[in-house]
Amino acid sequence: MNPTLLFAVDPNTEEVIVSSSTQGNRTIDFIERIHRKDNEMLYHAVNTLTCITKDADFDLAIFKAMDKVCQLMYKKHHKVS
Repeated sequence: MNPTLLFAVDPNTEEVIVSSSTQGNRTIDFIERIHRKDNEMLYHAVNTLTCITKDADFDLAIFKAMDKVCQLMYKKHHKVS
């Protein structure tokens, strides 16, 4: 199975935390931290993803769409880096 990328924002350091996990596995593996100044768009996208999860009217379809945006931005970040 392919691992799923997981994203979080650390507001104290202004970094995106990237991790991965395989479906059915309870282990989360740390991949890297990306500072806001190194990829401003990814930082804002993950921040938006986090805001979606906190909304009282949580919409799974919107969450999945934004997660896909974050995945694509992360992959592009590595092609550029």
